[in-house]
Amino acid sequence: MKGVPRYTSYPTAPHFHDGISAQKHIKWLKELDEDTSLSLYFHIPYCKQLCWFCGCHTTIINSYNSVSKYIELLKQEVHMIAPLVQHLSVKHIHFGGGSPTILSPIDFSKFMELISEQFNLSDIAEIALEMDPRTLDMDKVISYKESGVTRASLGVQDFDTKVQEAINRVQDYGLVEKVVNNLRLSNIKALNIDLIYGLPYQTIETTISTIERSLSLDPDRISLFGYAHVPWMKQHQKLVPEDALPTIEEREILSELSRKLILEAGYTAIGIDHFAKADDELSIAASSNKLRRNFQGYTTDNADALIGFGVSSISSLPQGYLQNTAKNVDYASNIKNKKLPIARGVELSTDDKQRRDIIMSLMCNYQVKINADLYAPELEKLQPFIDSGDVTFSDGIIKTSSLSNNKLRLIASVFDVYLQNSPHRYSLAV
Repeated sequence: MKGVPRYTSYPTAPHFHDGISAQKHIKWLKELDEDTSLSLYFHIPYCKQLCWFCGCHTTIINSYNSVSKYIELLKQEVHMIAPLVQHLSVKHIHFGGGSPTILSPIDFSKFMELISEQFNLSDIAEIALEMDPRTLDMDKVISYKESGVTRASLGVQDFDTKVQEAINRVQDYGLVEKVVNNLRLSNIKALNIDLIYGLPYQTIETTISTIERSLSLDPDRISLFGYAHVPWMKQHQKLVPEDALPTIEEREILSELSRKLILEAGYTAIGIDHFAKADDELSIAASSNKLRRNFQGYTTDNADALIGFGVSSISSLPQGYLQNTAKNVDYASNIKNKKLPIARGVELSTDDKQRRDIIMSLMCNYQVKINADLYAPELEKLQPFIDSGDVTFSDGIIKTSSLSNNKLRLIASVFDVYLQNSPHRYSLAV
């Protein structure tokens, strides 16, 4: 099975270019309509220890001094952007990384105070935080509660000790259980658990154990990602023992087994890699064709524009995508010189927007209505999927089979005109 994008955007990030400037970012922000709703993303690019499977942009630090300096730069970036959009309502805030939980309680609290002062936060805004259980203590949990955090996303990956040692991320079940209990005692009850299949030394037995332990924590949502082994992009992944990685066939078995166990526990399948309780907002959005997909995956975040802050963060505006520089030193230099740190991006053409809508509808709703004449070449490429029963096409509507979840990225990629001539290598679709 070939590698294809995960389609958290279209065009995908490898097709961004350096022809998009900070001035363009300012222009696009000023052009937003008065009723535009906002989502804010804050990237914290630091960790205390390197997880060898990681594909995120992060830096390992031995001293908190780097974090302190970065937070001050992040605050300055907020002060540059906030005046342009202070009149717009913020519906969603997400902290990603790296490890956002590396922030001290006082730094996190003060930063959230700044956000509340500088932006027009909706009374029902969701505030979500990616969490590393190994870096959490009760003081941090209390700061999250007092700052209004509503959702916690815990990076678990796998509970088997041998697997954890092979990816340099050891955290036993007792630690994660304690964190979950502390969060719930602090009234942060919306809980996501992130799991990964395709890691070294995973077996049917270890997978069953990990899923059962995860379910015992009673999460509202579960993300089940396939490990993307891309050592040509992430050099540290060369530390992952390749000879212990599951084969493609074994990956498929582990994926389907995990999926089966989660569904049998009463969760609803959401898109290609998420699951949620039947009464969760994500399930409700999926059943009413209101599910969205962005750089954090499947979401109920239906804001009209997403603004990214921090190193490597990506903004998604109606006019196109913009990405901050991925180099810490360049980010610092730009901010100190009062310049937005935009390094690249892409302005969306009419065709880009149409294809993005088609791809996202397939990824979220498993179907889409198209103009058969306009997309005749794509329909021809879809024929093998139609012949295999993975896709049906009738009255202008493409529908994917509920049994073809693992082929959804491949099916959506038929409409990706950038992929055909791309030299970029992607992770496996399963």
